[in-house]
Amino acid sequence: MFHYTFENLAKVIDRFTQTLGLERYAIYVFDYGAPVGLRLALAHPERITAIISQNGNAYEEGVSQGWNPIQKYWKQPTPGNRAALREFLTPDATRSQYLYGVQDAMLVAPEAYELDSGLLARPGNDEIQLDLFLDYASNVALYPLFQEYFRTKQPPTPAVWGNSDPFFLPPGAEAFKRDNPSAEVHFYDTGHFALETHDQEIASAIRDFLGRKLPQQTKAA
Repeated sequence: MFHYTFENLAKVIDRFTQTLGLERYAIYVFDYGAPVGLRLALAHPERITAIISQNGNAYEEGVSQGWNPIQKYWKQPTPGNRAALREFLTPDATRSQYLYGVQDAMLVAPEAYELDSGLLARPGNDEIQLDLFLDYASNVALYPLFQEYFRTKQPPTPAVWGNSDPFFLPPGAEAFKRDNPSAEVHFYDTGHFALETHDQEIASAIRDFLGRKLPQQTKAA
């Protein structure tokens, strides 16, 4: 039986990259993808050419108060605290996560959050999500190792961030520069799912960054 932990998810993605024969690659990390991708970076630092972080946090100062109910569950993993987190899995909560901090809700395609809600409603998926809520504490425990990796390996890192993210705050983006002075931080006037409203601007910033930092790889791609 597969146990849904971030360590196991990282192992699945690691195996996927090896099956494809990927020996060198840049990673784009967002939300849950950040601790998964950063685990890959810790395991195989020689393979990582760049880390693009889009609201992908690795610093405690980036964790907002929106995590308080989940942090309570980390400290007291009781059935009651687990049940309280089901509110995060409702269609209304999913829609709110997409629209919070967005200046013009019409820019967010409704099928984005409707599809997410449909996937969350699959039988058994609620328990998987609750397990991952609990296991997210293991990611915070790894923050010091992630930060050491940034300091010692200095991977090219652009952080592209929705500045009204209710979960991962702007200080979490700025913190990349503390350990990796060459990191570049770009903020956009939007929420957590920044690509929904600023895909063109973010894509342009990433292309510009990679074009300067990895010109040969970018040209080849």
